[in-house]
Amino acid sequence: MSKSRWNYRSIVFLLSLLDILAILILNPAKSHAQLSKELEVNKPPEAVVDRTVETPISELEVNKPPEAAVDRTVETPISEVEVNKPPEAAVDRTVETPISEVEANKPPEAVVDRTVETSIPGLTRKKGKKPERVTPVSELSGNAPPPKKKPTKNSAGQVTSVSQLSDVNPTDWAFQALQSLVERYGVIAGYTDGTFKGNRSLTRYEFAAGLNAALDRLNELIATSTTDLVRQEDLDTIKKLQEQFSPELAEVRGRVDNLEARTAQLQATQFTTTTKLIGRAQIVFGSLLAGNNVVTKTPAPRNPTLQGSASLRFNTSFNGKDSLSLSLSGGSIESLGQTRAGLLGTYEGRTADNASITFARNQITLGGVRYRFLLTPDTQVNIYALSDGASEIGLSGPVNPYFESSSATGANGISRFSRRSLVYNYGDSGPGLAILQRLGKQVQLGVAFSAPNGNNPLLNNGLFTGRYLALAQLIYYSADRNFRVAGTYVNTYSPPNTQGFSGTNFGPAVGSNLVNSTVAGAGTVGNLYGLQAFYQVSPKFAINGWVSYGSHRYIGRGDGAALDWAVGLAFPDLFSEGALGGILVGMEPKLIRLSDTVNLGAGFGQADKDTSLHVEAFYQYKIGNNIEITPGLIWITAPDSDNNNPDSLFGWIRTVFRF
Repeated sequence: MSKSRWNYRSIVFLLSLLDILAILILNPAKSHAQLSKELEVNKPPEAVVDRTVETPISELEVNKPPEAAVDRTVETPISEVEVNKPPEAAVDRTVETPISEVEANKPPEAVVDRTVETSIPGLTRKKGKKPERVTPVSELSGNAPPPKKKPTKNSAGQVTSVSQLSDVNPTDWAFQALQSLVERYGVIAGYTDGTFKGNRSLTRYEFAAGLNAALDRLNELIATSTTDLVRQEDLDTIKKLQEQFSPELAEVRGRVDNLEARTAQLQATQFTTTTKLIGRAQIVFGSLLAGNNVVTKTPAPRNPTLQGSASLRFNTSFNGKDSLSLSLSGGSIESLGQTRAGLLGTYEGRTADNASITFARNQITLGGVRYRFLLTPDTQVNIYALSDGASEIGLSGPVNPYFESSSATGANGISRFSRRSLVYNYGDSGPGLAILQRLGKQVQLGVAFSAPNGNNPLLNNGLFTGRYLALAQLIYYSADRNFRVAGTYVNTYSPPNTQGFSGTNFGPAVGSNLVNSTVAGAGTVGNLYGLQAFYQVSPKFAINGWVSYGSHRYIGRGDGAALDWAVGLAFPDLFSEGALGGILVGMEPKLIRLSDTVNLGAGFGQADKDTSLHVEAFYQYKIGNNIEITPGLIWITAPDSDNNNPDSLFGWIRTVFRF
């Protein structure tokens, strides 16, 4: 028989199997081929309490009326049967009854609290009073969904008559077998398009699974007392099938045993039952391709570098509705520049991957310490010892999902500017509190208070007398979540002569030197306003953008104003499934206005005189599920918002390993 007709061969087997086994257990007939002597007749019943009988079927008990059973497990190996032996009274014991000799004409035994379970050696049947659902062979191939799920286009549906299967004809060689399995036993299902697909090939493993399906049906027949005749040749067929599929069944048993052993080992050696570890390591190859230092006005070094960083995040849940998180991180990725310092002498073009300038390279630091829980089903509360409000509530993520960073993958965008607008960037990491409140299904309100130097008890520091940032944001989602718009307000204050993790006293830590400058000896207050939007045009194209305005007050000296904007285009699954392409064009934060009484380094009343554009492109390519390679370019026109400075160009190749 060709391989393409293997499914029809399984039909003939299942029919024979069900016919034989049903009769075998329910109405055994006397077989002259097996009986060599007269059997014991009219033997009184044996009282049994809580007894388990194991009965495999290699040899069969014949002409024995079925026993009345209540919650009884019977596993009957059929290699031999005790004959003419008086029954023993048994309490709480297991009786194995081989059946090569057969008891006949014996009245049913009275049984109390005994469960009947019939199995073939090598197949384990489930215990229970009610028959289990029968898995049709057509489902065993993987084309059908599991039970109780809505069928898909290719899923199998139960049929009650073979005439419902359009591709089955009376002339098919297995028609009668299939008709019996459908109409008599109900163990075959067709596809929702009304076909059976009988010529589909079937693996030996699927056929072994079909044996299980037949035995499930046998349990149902036992429960409903279905009867029929038994023949010796059918018994021989069962023996052959047991021998033929014994390697597959043994392999399945071995796999299950191996899984159980591995599970036990994992449970014995697991780190914790409540904590999940997320690891990320990255290697970065980068080089400045063009540009000057904006302070010295001389060409910046063009030396390729190979740098790296790593982080470990521990997420712990105590009741399934809360989360305790902390991270350990360190690295050697240098920033392109800071305010009047570094390679370029400006924060413009700052990458998203660089290490903090306030820590030594490759120093392991603790960050992201916070506890998150649900106060109500619609209210989430975050208490954090070291983080920032915007990150804790994830306020920029919903309106910039393809450029913003995540704890598992790092930033998709190459630069810090591509991740978020200035309204989210003022301030530094520190302790604080954040609350996220859902207002219906499409509106969300977030508020946060952070104190970047809240861990420092010295003058002009602490939770309420040092630097702080108070943030509020309202996000609207369309019903399909494809469109989102957010309005954000931030009030921030920095005392004089203080510095945070980013090395700044005040400002967004991106953009021009003037927008990140303060007046020596004076505190600074900022009121920031932002409008952000995101639209998923199609599964493979999305657009986002923002515009932000910052009002600065240099206490006792005067005022200033800052502005930034950007438009980003994202291309999910570009050229490859799981890949991501991104292009962003914008103006990094710059100082657009300054009081005549304030001098931030360029002269009294001097704000940024020109417009600098930030152009960025990247392509993130996935290698498997845990490795991503992201080459990208950052092009800055008129660096430091000064047309006298030549454009700068920086190349970046980031490889991220997640585990």
